Amino acid sequence: MANTNRAQVRTAIHSRIRRKVKGNTERPRLAIYRSLNHIYAQVIDDRMGQTLVSASSTEKDLRAGSGGNLDAARRIGQAIAERAIAKGIEQVVFDRGGYLYHGRIKALTDAARAAGLNKNEVVAEPEAEEPAAEVAPEPTEKKSKKKKKDQ
Repeated sequence: MANTNRAQVRTAIHSRIRRKVKGNTERPRLAIYRSLNHIYAQVIDDRMGQTLVSASSTEKDLRAGSGGNLDAARRIGQAIAERAIAKGIEQVVFDRGGYLYHGRIKALTDAARAAGLNKNEVVAEPEAEEPAAEVAPEPTEKKSKKKKKDQ
């Protein structure tokens, strides 16, 4: 039977991701952990086994209201990017920590990219679709092939 414990499932996913995602001195790993109330980010050099830069919603200067929402994730993403760039780190490998790339995780990584991390990976925000300039051809009328029943 499949495991239904969410924490164990996330840990299994995280270990699968970690087999592929490795941080090194040139391009360290940006590891993200989120709890219900807070979000944490660390830039880690896996070869040396050192945390180079960290930021979390529990720090006094980054704490504003709740730490478990999108605004907090954006603040942490911007802070981690600024601190990493100050240390000379411009490229990182994102490690989503077994979480879906959605919500707070996506907000944090997008804010880090916007603040200057991985400049070549900046994803352009989808612009609102403008009405088409060309007039679409009018649909042709289809003749119905209804059979008439004899009475």
